[in-house]
This record gives sequence, structure tokens and C-alpha cells, in this order.
Amino acid sequence: MQSTVLSREELVQRVAAARENGARIVLANGCFDVLHVGHVRYLAGASELGDLLIVGINSDQQVAAQKGPGRPVLPADERAEIVSALGSVSYVTIFDEPTVEQLLLTLKPDVHAKGTDYTTDTVPERDVVRSYGGHVAIVGDPKDHSTSEIISRIGGLNG
Repeated sequence: MQSTVLSREELVQRVAAARENGARIVLANGCFDVLHVGHVRYLAGASELGDLLIVGINSDQQVAAQKGPGRPVLPADERAEIVSALGSVSYVTIFDEPTVEQLLLTLKPDVHAKGTDYTTDTVPERDVVRSYGGHVAIVGDPKDHSTSEIISRIGGLNG
């Protein structure tokens, strides 16, 4: 299946069609600024939980608010295109809200997949997911990789 970057409206239609065919929907989300092996493993793990993996990518404004000056390194449309090229990913959308809660409420995925820096009890959106009957899953390898560390190492090479 070819990965595609979609608007929220397009995504709602694709999810509805997939559900009609009995698909299990999984949503993962993040900044994905400077894609690294931890991201790839997280998304591969998330894709194993269902039939359709949707990835919500934080907008540039939200990444800057969360990560600080100089971020994101790559603009949202490029981050979305890179993530959509991964074989484990079905669809990608960019969201501009401070949290992924509205996207969860709109799509109501069966599973909300988060990385190993969380537990099922510390996922901020857990109550939202449970409110519509979904569940939270923790996937990926230990959080030994970070974009901030990569950026720091690259900066050190210039000195």
C-alpha cells in the first residue's frame, strides 16, 4: 500500500472506508524531526497492532513550542513526506493542536500507540482513548535515541 499525506477530511473518509472493510485502525504521533532508528522501530511496532497505521505529525508551530528555538529542523510537509515513505505507515496527517486529543476524537482509532518513554498509565491521552472504547499500547525499542542528541552531536562536529 502506498503511503500518503492526507488532510484531516481526506483521512476521515479513508478511515471510514477501512472500517467498513473490518480494518483495525492504529494511530501513532510525534514530531519526527530528523527521522532516526527509534522512530522507525516505534512506527514498525505500531503497525503490527492493526491493519492501518496513521501517523499524526505535529505542525511546525507546535514543534517549536514543545522543543524550543531552532526546531523543527525540517518543515512539517517534509517530515510528513519522509514518514509517509516508510513501509509500515499507511497515512500521515499534520495536526496543529497542542495535543493529539482532537485527532483521536475525530478518528477514534482502535489503538493509540505511544513510545517506550511512556507507560499505559502515563500516556497523556489515555482517558480520551478509553472514552470511546479504544486502548493504548506501548511499542518500539527503549528510548535510547533522540533528535536533540543527534542535533547536539552534529553541532559538536563543527567545533
